Amino acid sequence: MLIKTRGIVLNYLKYRETSIIARIYTEQRGVQSYVVNGVRKAKPPGRIALFQPFTLLDMVAYVSPRGGLTRLSEYRCLRPFHTLPYDVRKSSVVLFLSEVVSRVLREEEANEALFEFLYQAIVAFDEQEEGFENFSLMFLLRLAHYLGFGPESGQQITEQVAFATDANLPGTTRPTVLRFQEFEHFFDELLAGDPNASVPNGRVRRELLTILLRYYQLHVENLGDIRSLDVLSDVLAEL
Repeated sequence: MLIKTRGIVLNYLKYRETSIIARIYTEQRGVQSYVVNGVRKAKPPGRIALFQPFTLLDMVAYVSPRGGLTRLSEYRCLRPFHTLPYDVRKSSVVLFLSEVVSRVLREEEANEALFEFLYQAIVAFDEQEEGFENFSLMFLLRLAHYLGFGPESGQQITEQVAFATDANLPGTTRPTVLRFQEFEHFFDELLAGDPNASVPNGRVRRELLTILLRYYQLHVENLGDIRSLDVLSDVLAEL
């Protein structure tokens, strides 16, 4: 059986000499993994670029009644990017967010509202020429609502994180409640949808992202540490 669906690439693993296993969030069937043959060959060049994180695909895919790995029959880029692969700041954001999304999306079933949110957010980020310093924060706050644990206020985020036991937050210690309260008003501005929230610098953005990831760790089982945050932090330091 074949289905035609839109897809958002999350990541891929090398498979044998010239192939990959691509993990893709599809509009019709949620998270799926596909064997894609021959994309790592020298000729024709450039096909592997279609499987970079957050690439938007139009696909025809095989469906197995038993589930598990299947293959792509056809695929093409649904919307070529204008800025994401060419701006190091944006590509660092994409690396970070795609790692988070890959960790939190696990369902093999359709969720049209979530798919449309992700699709439109990626397109908007690609089109945004300036003022995208807070995009990662706003993206994660909105994504949490689609995942069922969206916060209503900055206080809700900071109190949950501050009062969590260390066991719930792998690899972290627990700062004081007062320390977290310093960041509540930034979250409130971002939750109100202000893309120009008064986050003063990259250091504070890193702190806000760290708190927000700890909040995610409380609600997503086995989320673990997001390694690409360190890469993004270097970029945030310049924003």
